Amino acid sequence: MCGNPIFAGMNYIELNIETSGSEQAEILTALLSDLPFESFAEQGRTLKCYMPQDKLAASMEQADDILAGQGVVGRYVLIEDQNWNALWESNFEPVTIGSCTIRAPFHAPSGAPVEIVIMPKMSFGTGHHATTALMVEALLACELEGLRVLDAGSGTGILSILAALRGAAQVDAVDTDSRACENCVENIAVNGVSEIVRPLSGDISLVEGSRYDLIVANINLNILLADLPRYAAMAGTLIVSGIFEGDLPALDARAAELGLARAATFVKEGWAAVKYSAQ
Repeated sequence: MCGNPIFAGMNYIELNIETSGSEQAEILTALLSDLPFESFAEQGRTLKCYMPQDKLAASMEQADDILAGQGVVGRYVLIEDQNWNALWESNFEPVTIGSCTIRAPFHAPSGAPVEIVIMPKMSFGTGHHATTALMVEALLACELEGLRVLDAGSGTGILSILAALRGAAQVDAVDTDSRACENCVENIAVNGVSEIVRPLSGDISLVEGSRYDLIVANINLNILLADLPRYAAMAGTLIVSGIFEGDLPALDARAAELGLARAATFVKEGWAAVKYSAQ
């Protein structure tokens, strides 16, 4: 289970990148997400990327190579320990996806059929990124009543919470980032689903050998390709994202090797989410 990490008490590096627009910002977010950046935010044409200061030395060369490959430059700024909640609250606006609205506790209730409250900290998953929105859309299209669900790379727990609110019987939310897990604990409590969602701090090996009706994973292509065999062994239905539309052939080929076929596709702004089912 999750420990009790401290959100304050450390300095962060803010990498500011001037982009050509949202499309390039999305590409850079995907490329940089393999490095120890913990969160991303767009402010106009500036992409802001946040990383603990003690991880910069080992990652800066790779980050600069990625920026050079995209024809952009970045400016690194030290942000000393501060109230991160206040920083993220200032950038968090409610978002509506189909019948679901995602908001922070300081926003007024929306009256939407499904409403998720997310405490804005440093975790990924507020519904603003295209991949999260696609995963929400895909889950809204599923019948979840009574299902046992695994959320791999759960971040804020947004997908786990949605599954629970729509009738899932049990949800395991797994994330390797202990701070994301702590945020998930807070979010499942705020949404009243603590008896359904079980947050776990670690990797997929924590639940290996378990059986689920559905696995959701919003991660990235490399991790998905590596973990698909594990997912296929644990569930007959998968919904995955964190990939570009152009990545689908590679993912489809790997899924086919494991007896999975694409059952549905959701696309937004060049990103994709895919539902696979056992053939």
